[in-house]
Amino acid sequence: MIIIEKVLGNIKQDSTWQDRKKESQVDILRLDQHEAQKSRCRKHTEKGQDLGIALDRNVLLADGDVLFYDEITHTMIIVEISLRDVLVVDLSHLGTMPVDAQIRVSFELGHALGNQHWKAVLKENHVYVPLSVSKEVMASVMRTHGFDETAFKFVPGGEILPKMSRSEARLLFGGSEETHTHVHVSPQGHPYSHSHDDHHHNHNHDHDHNHSHEAYHEHSHEHRHGDQTHTYPHSHDHKH
Repeated sequence: MIIIEKVLGNIKQDSTWQDRKKESQVDILRLDQHEAQKSRCRKHTEKGQDLGIALDRNVLLADGDVLFYDEITHTMIIVEISLRDVLVVDLSHLGTMPVDAQIRVSFELGHALGNQHWKAVLKENHVYVPLSVSKEVMASVMRTHGFDETAFKFVPGGEILPKMSRSEARLLFGGSEETHTHVHVSPQGHPYSHSHDDHHHNHNHDHDHNHSHEAYHEHSHEHRHGDQTHTYPHSHDHKH
């Protein structure tokens, strides 16, 4: 096993490492967006090399990081991270708008993101939202809430990760694909999707009293999302 305690450089940011790569036998350590958030883990490279990652807690691996280099054998191990794209909303123009317009735009954006239960990070006049449904659906939601194509774009997650703190990176990439689909777009022919795989409504009422009769009844609760209503029938046993 090779113990990795620091990052040597990054081939995407340093021309020196780019030149060394051309003359090296390159091995790849592939990480998904969950693994990239860990400063300590054990994993094998594509060629089977056993690596023990033991970085400082405030260090996040980035796509293109060089973890190992041997000048004699000219072997190199590079990180490749598979990250989802990120929806980036540019709010830098708000400063030129009247206060009432700033409030309206901010409200519309908050409504759009909150209505979909989308995670988001606000940083330096930009809002970053991890891709949780298709780009087409996310773009449709943004347009429905008054944001045209010039106000947002989709950027590869690998370009966004270096800009984020550890906690921000965890929010964006630490499980965005597990976000329940919850899309409410305008009714003018756009798709409507609603899925909660881990969303349960559990009503359990137990009443136990020292009386000699029993009662049983059924009723239902309505759970409303936008234009759709879901009814959840359930029952209660009352023992007296």
